[in-house]
Formats: sequence, C-alpha cells, structure tokens
Amino acid sequence: MIRWNWLYIDRPADRFDEAFAFWTTVSGTRLTPRQGDHAEFATLRPGVGDPYLAAQAVGDDGGAHPDLDVDDLAAARDRARACGATLLADHDTWSLVRSPGGQRFCLTTGRGQHIPAPVSGPDGAVSRVDQICLDIPPAAFDAELRFWTALTGWPLRPTSGSEFRRLLVPPRLPVRMLLQRLGPDSTAGAHIDIACSDIEAVAAWHESLGARRVGPGAQWLVMADPVGGVYCLTDRDPFTGKVTRRSRR
Repeated sequence: MIRWNWLYIDRPADRFDEAFAFWTTVSGTRLTPRQGDHAEFATLRPGVGDPYLAAQAVGDDGGAHPDLDVDDLAAARDRARACGATLLADHDTWSLVRSPGGQRFCLTTGRGQHIPAPVSGPDGAVSRVDQICLDIPPAAFDAELRFWTALTGWPLRPTSGSEFRRLLVPPRLPVRMLLQRLGPDSTAGAHIDIACSDIEAVAAWHESLGARRVGPGAQWLVMADPVGGVYCLTDRDPFTGKVTRRSRR
C-alpha cells in the first residue's frame, strides 16, 4: 500500500540556495539542514501538517521526481520489477527505481498523514504545490500508462486534452499525478504544477520573487523559477486539487 507520496524538486547544486529561497517562499515552508553523503537532500517543512516536498541538488539542470512511501519496501521493489521497472540502487529504507520509459523515482518507508494547507500570496491569491506531471516521449506513453497504473493500483482518467492522462491518486495523499505525452524527439522528465485560485495574481507574486513567464498553455501558464526550472501554474482548486470544468490538466 502507498501510504504517502512526495514531490522532489531537483535543482542544480551550484544554485541550490537561490532555488530553494524561492520554493520555500511560494510553498510556505522552511528548509531543513541538508543531508546525504554530499549534502544533496533537504526537506521543505511546513508550519502545520506533514512534509511532502523535498529538495535535491543535482549535477544537471534538474526537474522533478516522485517518491512513494510504502508499507512493505521489499514487496514494493518486487512489484516494481514485475511491472517492468529497473532497480538502480537498494538501501535499508529506500530504493532508487527507473520506470520503463526512463522516469526515476524512489520507493521509501516514511509516513505522513496531514496535508498542509494552501499558501496565500501578498494579495490574497491562494496556491498549493500539489501535482507532478510526468513528461513522456510518445513512443513510451502507452507503456508508462500501464506501468504507473499497475505499480500504484490507481486507475487512469482521461482529461479534455488528448495528450494528458490523470492517475486517480487517493485524496488522503498530497501529490496529484498527471502523465503528459510529449512531442517527437523529446526525453523523459517531470515538472511541478501549482494549483491556483488566481493564476495571474500568483504569477505576479512569483515574478516579484525572481521567476519569469515562459508562455501560456491552454488553461495554464508556463513559468521558470529563478534558476530556470520550468513549472506550471494551473487553475485547479488549491484546496481540493480538483480540475475546473474548463481545465485540461
């Protein structure tokens, strides 16, 4: 059973402090002391509720990846392999895994229970970092849909956009999961989505903190954080994560 899930924000090691000065502000969290053999990990700890966001310093441009907290790590490893994943590293309390389409993620043994509340910006607009979008090359899309459904046991739901499928993550978990079919010549990756009560107001707040607009989507806005990490502002409900009638994602 998946008892909690995490969204890891991966950013370049040489710009880690700059990146997470931004992400802690927009998520209403504080960064814990860094851990790991190379001080590459930290947790974004909310004032109320259990952490579900984490930071990782990486040697490239970064992106995002999910972690899944499970009841039985050994059984979860076996299930992942049976579903077509490759086990990259094993540790006592976590395993690094790669999906058939190339998405890296971790199986872990933590436990959370209480989802933190959304964050209010200076003008009162409300937002919450609440979704990871797995960006999948077209040749791997169908295999990734089968993999994530089989691994998690969560069904898929279509959206109004044919390039998206949504995993129906239980509402007790903090991170929604969306799968996006990319265009040709793309590589596997993932990015962060933020649910907003007012996209324009949240965008203006983020711009005041050093982010910039990259371009509009159908019902979302593509942004880049102060170190160039791409993420999206969406019009989903920041309290429930539910899509609006006109939202595609």
